[in-house]
Formats: sequence, C-alpha cells, structure tokens
Amino acid sequence: MKRVLIGAAILLVIVSCGQKENVVKLGLVAPLTGDVKTFGESTKNGFTIAVDEANAKGGINGKQIKVYISDDKNDPTEASNAGSKLINQDGVRLLIGSVSSKCSIPLSELCETMGAVMITPTSTNPKVTIRDDGSRKAMVFRACFIDPFQGAVAAKFALDNLKAKTSAILYDVGNDYVKGLAEFYRDNFTKGGGTIVAYESYAKDDADFSAILTKVKKENPDILYVPDYYNKVALIAKQARQLGIKSVMMGGDGWDSPDMIKIAGDAIEGGYFTNHYSPDDPRPEVQEWVKKYSARFGAKPDALATLAYDATSLMIAAATKAGSDDPAKVRDALQSLQLKAVSGSVTFDSSGNPIKSAAILRYTRTGQEYVATVTP
Repeated sequence: MKRVLIGAAILLVIVSCGQKENVVKLGLVAPLTGDVKTFGESTKNGFTIAVDEANAKGGINGKQIKVYISDDKNDPTEASNAGSKLINQDGVRLLIGSVSSKCSIPLSELCETMGAVMITPTSTNPKVTIRDDGSRKAMVFRACFIDPFQGAVAAKFALDNLKAKTSAILYDVGNDYVKGLAEFYRDNFTKGGGTIVAYESYAKDDADFSAILTKVKKENPDILYVPDYYNKVALIAKQARQLGIKSVMMGGDGWDSPDMIKIAGDAIEGGYFTNHYSPDDPRPEVQEWVKKYSARFGAKPDALATLAYDATSLMIAAATKAGSDDPAKVRDALQSLQLKAVSGSVTFDSSGNPIKSAAILRYTRTGQEYVATVTP
C-alpha cells in the first residue's frame, strides 16, 4: 500500500510540474523598507487595487493575474537583485517599478537585457528610458512626466506666479533624480531671467546642513529649491527656519508624503512642489479613484499610489490589447496605447514617456492644497 501511495504522489508531482500555470505573472519592485518606505507602501496599494479590479473582471484575456512583489529598499543593488529574482527565478516578464530613479535605472537595464517589459510609475530621470548614447530603451516605459519637464514647470511657476528673482539650490550629489532636477530647474530659472545665488551639494547620509544653509542665508534668495525626498527635505526645512531663513521653499514630486508634516512640522508650511496629480482635481476619474482608495485604506491617495495604479492599469490594458503576455507584444501594444488614466490621458512618445501637465501643490499647516496646473 505504501508503494502505491508513494507512486501516486510521485506521479502527481510529475503531472503538476508538467502543467503550466494558467495565469499572467505581474511583478512589482518597490521600496517596502528603507528610507522611503512610505513611497513603497503607497505604490503597493495602488498596484494592488489595479490588479484586484482586473482579476474581478476576469483578469487578462481570461487568465487571472498572479503577483510577485519584491522589496528593493531604495537601494540600486537591491533593485537589480529584486528584478533578477523576479525574471530568472519566478519567470516574470511584465514588471511595475521601481519608485526612485536610482533604482529604476539599473532595473531598466536589466529588463532591457532580459527582454522583460517594464513601466515605472514614478521615476522621472530621463536615464530610465534613455541609454547613455541617447537611444531609446525598447522595453521601458513610465507613467509619470520626466525631470526636464518638472524642472521647467517649477521654474516657470517661481518666475511667473511667485515673481521670484533669485534662487538657491541644494541637492544630493549622489542621487540621479535629485541632481537632475536641480540642474533642470537651474537652467530654466536662469533662462527665464532669474539668478542662482547658491548651488550647494550634500551627501545622502548628511544630517547637518548648517554650513551650506549659512551660505544660503547670506544670499537671502527668494526661493530655496530642494528637490529631494520628503525625509531629507523635512530636515533641511527645519534647520533652515531655525537659522532664520525666510525664503519660499520649493521642490519636486519627492515631497509628496504624509510623513512630511510629521517630520517638518510648520517648517514646511507655505512650501510649493510640482506633482503628478491632485486629489482635489474635480475630474470624475480622480474623484472615483479617491473614493475607492479612501474606502480601502482610510486615506486620500498620494501621487505614488495614483501613478502605481495608472502604471499597472496601463500594463494590464496593453497585455489585454496584445492578447498575450509575451513581452515584445505587450511592448508594442503599450507604444500605441491610449488610456484615460487618473493622472491624465496617456499616450506615449517615442521615448516611452507620457505627455502631461503638472500640478502645483502647497503645504499648509495640516496638509496639502492644490494651487495650479502648469504647462511650460
């Protein structure tokens, strides 16, 4: 009897191994731990809602979506390792991720080499979709606008709306996203007639900014532009106000986190930042999204959650249109796709980037408020 049972078990294993899962595999790479884990949490939330909605409607071409989630800890090496595991061990060929440009750049190079198609929800550095020689990475897309556009929008708003004449810029020299955005703001601000009175760098692990902020205080700029992530910006804002710096603070989409006020307090009050959407936008797509996200997670969706939802919806729509989860076919479907997403109507340009406007938001004592929509 034991021999019969053992033989049956072996046969079952053989049959099971020989059967291909009737699913579409979809991977997510995001910082679920580390210094920007709130970004990863929001991204996972948006991703999850999009997948659950699709599966409830029958999945992709009748196949349910099976998800694989990997934590990159906001570290470039971890991002490469996470992507390699998803592709080589789990057999995933459709990826959403990552969040920060410094992680999405190596992930994009891996996907390009391995023939996996990738959409980053939020990585805005041009190098994510463009090689060093200026050519397009064929397998890589994004759901967000890029840093040259974001820098131009911020500079235009500072010059035209805030009537700024001078700016000081502080940036992390080792972060492609932060460094690039600082450069694009600088170039557009000076092109528009403004003057950069201080352009100071710091390192990722720096926590004392008194030396460079003292230089900024002497110049008394109209704008203090700090295009870093919320955790670093909050520290700089507190130290700037403690030194008596009255400049209006500005930054990029890395400011968008509920933890900003928790860390910075009233030091960030009155600060402006460019972002991909506002939950106060009256468009039906936005208000429906805010309602269902709030019902599930008890808070309004930030831009990270929204762009993750859009990126995942784009990938699902492309695979459905392609009638296949073959990455080359999904890539071709993505390139020609038109989708009315939460963050705006999406079509891709020749570099895999969507063409969008940007929202300007301002921090109040209790949260964020929508200010304007700007196109440079």
